[in-house]
Amino acid sequence: MQICSVCSEPTQKYRCPVCKIRYCSLGCYKKHKDTCRPVEKPKPESHNPDVNNALGTEPWSVEDLLSEDDVTDKVPLQRLQLLGHSKELRDLLCNPHLRQLLCLVDGADCKDEAMKAAMQEPLFVEFSDQCLKIIQNEDKSIEDDL
Repeated sequence: MQICSVCSEPTQKYRCPVCKIRYCSLGCYKKHKDTCRPVEKPKPESHNPDVNNALGTEPWSVEDLLSEDDVTDKVPLQRLQLLGHSKELRDLLCNPHLRQLLCLVDGADCKDEAMKAAMQEPLFVEFSDQCLKIIQNEDKSIEDDL
């Protein structure tokens, strides 16, 4: 468990939207907001920033994506990181049409409708299938180890 960045209590529950530090209460947030500074992200060193962003080169955590209520279908971070090491996914992400589809889904107000539309595209289905294949193969290897 992580600790609150303001009072050092081991019960952090929230994350500052500006600088991403963790804190445990409204009181700690009020103390923190007076000194809060946005985190400056370094520029990627790639010639194609779209590929870097799609491959997940910026640091993030699963907690950034999910609230505590969403953990029932949560894929462990170790398995998600396997996606970033897949040559097949990297090759697919070189396709500008797929990157455009991913951006449309990501930026959509109604994600489920955007996913339904994207799943009509064979390229997006191939990408989705490849992601599931990587995750499911890892599931099988974990079961084999048990």
